[in-house]
Amino acid sequence: TTGMSTATAFKAAEAGIDMIDTSISSMSMTYGHSPTESVVAIMQGTDRDTGLDLHLLEEIAAYFREVRKKYAKFEGALKGVDSRILVAQVPGGMLTNMESQLREQGAHDRLDEVLEEIPKVRKDLGYIPLVTPTSQIVGTQAVLNVLMGERYKSIAKETGGVLRGEYGATPAPR
Repeated sequence: TTGMSTATAFKAAEAGIDMIDTSISSMSMTYGHSPTESVVAIMQGTDRDTGLDLHLLEEIAAYFREVRKKYAKFEGALKGVDSRILVAQVPGGMLTNMESQLREQGAHDRLDEVLEEIPKVRKDLGYIPLVTPTSQIVGTQAVLNVLMGERYKSIAKETGGVLRGEYGATPAPR
């Protein structure tokens, strides 16, 4: 979603990471991992060369391009790189959950408002890390704040749990 995953994978490989999760290009980016082909290409000729054949990977990608067409109606609204996601620091799983919540409420057109609300909620909750489950808590509260038309008019049970310290201490005071 942010367009930074392939560069991150490359830097991780330079730092000595053992494995990198990727997805074939026709199923990657936006909501998925970095494209396998891109990672293979940037590693070629290095001491981390994968030895994978880009031509064979293209055959796999072609197959999955056709498969993906069958499931197009289930695709999320975002396509490609979206800098709003980078600014809001939204992980992919959090994004799909928020889109689903908004769609269920007939408010899919309010994603921009939710993306603007996320950093505010995160600050209010002591800058908790956006990893499961706290990413979902921040996202759900941001959706509630936007849909209710007033910040914290409705507080999710889990948000209350963060405020009570049930998820541990936060990096910053609340």
